[in-house]
Amino acid sequence: MRIGIDARMYGPKQGGLGRYIQQLILNLEKIDSVNEYVIFLRKENWDEFTPTAPNFTKKLADIHWYGWREQLLLPKILNTAKVDLMHFPHWNVPFFYRQPFVATIHDLLLLHYPTRAASTLGPISYFFKNIAFKFILNHTAKSAKQIITPCEFVKNDIVKTLKINPEKIAVTLLAPTLSVGHGTLSVPPDNLPTQPYVLYVGVAFPHKNLPGLIRAWKIFTEKYDNSYRLVLVGKENYFYRQLQNHPLVKELKNKPIFTGFVPDEQLAHFYQNASLYIFPSLYEGFGVPPLEAMQYNIPVASSNRTCLPEILKDAVVYFDPENYEAIAETIKHALTDENLRKNLIIKGQNLLKNYSWDATTKQTLKIYQNWG
Repeated sequence: MRIGIDARMYGPKQGGLGRYIQQLILNLEKIDSVNEYVIFLRKENWDEFTPTAPNFTKKLADIHWYGWREQLLLPKILNTAKVDLMHFPHWNVPFFYRQPFVATIHDLLLLHYPTRAASTLGPISYFFKNIAFKFILNHTAKSAKQIITPCEFVKNDIVKTLKINPEKIAVTLLAPTLSVGHGTLSVPPDNLPTQPYVLYVGVAFPHKNLPGLIRAWKIFTEKYDNSYRLVLVGKENYFYRQLQNHPLVKELKNKPIFTGFVPDEQLAHFYQNASLYIFPSLYEGFGVPPLEAMQYNIPVASSNRTCLPEILKDAVVYFDPENYEAIAETIKHALTDENLRKNLIIKGQNLLKNYSWDATTKQTLKIYQNWG
């Protein structure tokens, strides 16, 4: 069988989705020497993937996602590869692509948080783009041979919201992408704090609730302890710049450290040296960063919303992400209660046994084989 994978978002610079694509392809190389794979990449990430197996080849598809070129031009490129089955690792399947495909739908975020605050577009452009998103999402869900989701929460959400038969949806859990020891040979980054710090790793989209975290952090530093720093690791973009200019950030005496994009070998240093990892999200389809923190024996404080209790179970201390006083108190508790910290670390190590890219990739390969 000849399988195509849309890897235009391949690599850690594209956040969790890019890491998912990267890990899936790298692990498929390890376990499948029978099927042929065509990996579609953009110029921007062409050099990030070099096939190590003879049954894997690269093909250029230098088309950005979400635009008209994706809808009209990408199908022509995909068709030239003559694949038997295409895997789109996101909902943005071109409407005019008519060959068999499976699709991964990581969440229904844009349906539940349809706000212009999450977009840099003007009101008219946003209105039409939101209509197009809903149209393509529904087309993808109804036309896919199989839908892959990262957890039961998203599966149930798709069944309820998009009216899809649950038998059409397969859950393949995700896993941490950093390996313990990653970064031990690299030079520590210049912006690694020398004082103790609380860490967040990820994007700054509105549903991540970073302004809420800043409000809670102000309470924590004024009411409990001002000796800690807050470190926010994520690629600088419109939303991070917006956060940096937030009035509350300017009011803080102990200002957060914004690192910008950090490569994996240096990201490990931030995890290794953190006192606490915090995850204040309002909506998640999975939530890999807390698991990455657990790999480095870092206690985790997390929002109690959406899929997070399903994924993180009892290995974290939870809080209501919209109760800023409660977040501040949880941070204090997780930093000072040594028994709690020890228990969270032990439970975190046990929880990690449930997640592996090898298992995820084997499940995905079975899905391919079912439809090949």
